[in-house]
Amino acid sequence: MAREFQRGHKARISDLTAGTDLYVGVQITGPGLTFDISCFGLDADERLSDDRYFIFFNQPKSPEESIQLLGAQAGDTESFRVTLDRIPPQIQKLSFTATVDGAGQMSQIAPGYIRIVAGGEEVARYSFTGAEFSTERAVMLGDFYLKDVWRFAAVGQGFDGGLDALLKNFGGEVAEEEPAAAPAPQAGAPSFAPPAQAAAPPAFGAPAGHAPPAPPAPQPAQGFAPPAGQTPPPAPAPPVHAAPTIIAPMTPPGGAPVPPPAPAPAPYGQPGQQPSYGQAPGQTAPLPPGYGQPQAPQAPAPPPGYGGQPAPPPGYGQQPPFGQVPGPPGAPGAPAGYGVPQGAPQGGAGVTAALQAYKETPTGQRWTQQNKKMVRVDLGMGGDQAVLARQGSMVLYQGKVDFSYKGAGFSGRLVGNATGQEMQLMRCSGRGQVFLAENGAMLHPIELQGDAVCVSAENVLAFDETLQYEVRRVEGHGIPGGALFTMQFQGTGTIVVKTRGVPVVLPVTPTTFADCNAVVAWSAASQVIVSSQVRMRRNAYPGDTGESVNLQFRGAPGNFIVVQPYEV
Repeated sequence: MAREFQRGHKARISDLTAGTDLYVGVQITGPGLTFDISCFGLDADERLSDDRYFIFFNQPKSPEESIQLLGAQAGDTESFRVTLDRIPPQIQKLSFTATVDGAGQMSQIAPGYIRIVAGGEEVARYSFTGAEFSTERAVMLGDFYLKDVWRFAAVGQGFDGGLDALLKNFGGEVAEEEPAAAPAPQAGAPSFAPPAQAAAPPAFGAPAGHAPPAPPAPQPAQGFAPPAGQTPPPAPAPPVHAAPTIIAPMTPPGGAPVPPPAPAPAPYGQPGQQPSYGQAPGQTAPLPPGYGQPQAPQAPAPPPGYGGQPAPPPGYGQQPPFGQVPGPPGAPGAPAGYGVPQGAPQGGAGVTAALQAYKETPTGQRWTQQNKKMVRVDLGMGGDQAVLARQGSMVLYQGKVDFSYKGAGFSGRLVGNATGQEMQLMRCSGRGQVFLAENGAMLHPIELQGDAVCVSAENVLAFDETLQYEVRRVEGHGIPGGALFTMQFQGTGTIVVKTRGVPVVLPVTPTTFADCNAVVAWSAASQVIVSSQVRMRRNAYPGDTGESVNLQFRGAPGNFIVVQPYEV
């Protein structure tokens, strides 16, 4: 059974399959849209230091053929063959991307996916929808990266700009237009025109060695089995996979009026040659020899739309927030039309630009700090591990998440009432993302790896259910009550601590004292002693300092305390 990934999730390839000869399929479609799907082979600095490892329609394989572009097959818009044990050591990361060829944006795409198949069996899938994007014209779908062992990460990160802009982002150089135009005549040869199923690669794939694999869908024969053939229209299926990830309402994708300029959608339309919307740069079925050239008549259109961005009035009808989208459609066919960076930034120069700094921050970790006062936890990542959070701390969630009351039991309530360390908790389980915050307090995720930390119950926002916790007594003499209490958490997992203001973390020394009302947490290995300065003579007269009870910390090097600039 294939493992379902959500955006930001990561896993070792060895945990998914024992094989290293993998099939990577990408399904991405949209009404009136065509896409260029590529793979970037990056070095340790995540730069394209060797252009030979930029695998796209015009360069379908790497020198040693460890990365190969296979074309559309088995219901996928584009597919690759990746042989991990043949990738040279200087290549540390493979980034699979998709860019809109011509006019359009990622918010208009239908539900799609990127999947990994080993030995003919699908082992991993990451699904996405257009609701996750806005004006982006490219998306980084997923990565294979080397960290001790090869791993897979579901990225799903939008990118403003086209293929050229994406190439420059990775440190590559944009090829001149002359070499790009040369393969066009070869693409128009009869041998390439009929097989519409591999439209994108054949259109620019000069290597004749790529033609044979195109007609028979299962091209990889040497022990490499692509997924079992499926009926081409798998587009309706992805919504089932995407449902647990995104519950938010669909952003207005534009629907039918997506391609504002009437001429542009005509060549893109329903060519009938492939259910994947004719992914090849040649958008019209009746004119295979032309491929990228049918767009030539519209070359005059770009100048008014591109240079004269003020042509938004007609565009406002289709895309109210982004009126300038109709501008760049003129150059979809030519390589120069891939990167029109000016188009996207100007199109989102209103609300989008203003809110760009506050977009969600995916990191691929279970716990992600969105900002200083909000954290996100990915449920279902690493199993069905649940999270315990303070009641009412959820501010937003996506996916299928269940919230239930977490009781402490009769004895737990007694201990909590007696010590003041009672926590009103809720249990969050399921699959999705939960955003937590409380009263604008600053949040600090602390990851425990078998160690322990002491935190007052009132300073705990949430923690992994795998952590063990109990009330700990801090002995004291000469103070009312005779003792103080705190909560001790230990095990493997993460605890989110909240503070008022930016805290300070200090190492424990024999002369470390802290106000018991300001201290937030400390390492459990520290020895804590209540230091009281209550004296009859000192307190019998006016002029008391108000610092009568402090905590003294002692311990070996490596112990710490966390103090906030606020006294409860």
